[in-house]
Amino acid sequence: MYTLANIKSAKKRILVNETKAARNKAIKSKVKTAVKKVEAAVAAKDTEAAKAALHTAIVEISKAGTKGVYHKKTVSRKIARLSKAVDAIA
Repeated sequence: MYTLANIKSAKKRILVNETKAARNKAIKSKVKTAVKKVEAAVAAKDTEAAKAALHTAIVEISKAGTKGVYHKKTVSRKIARLSKAVDAIA
């Protein structure tokens, strides 16, 4: 790992930021996967699969919002759009 920081606190901050970035990336990846599953079920017009996938997607998105990865309005927007898509095929 190459860093420009010479001050101990700055070096620590770099390490903490890397850890947080990795965590945020993993959480965002889970959310994207869940959203893709819902969209795939909607595209296939599979109502039951879409509803099940929507439930898991809502859980993942809400967790991401709670952990501060997404803003609360982003969370509600994502959930609303997915719910609207699922309701359209129901």
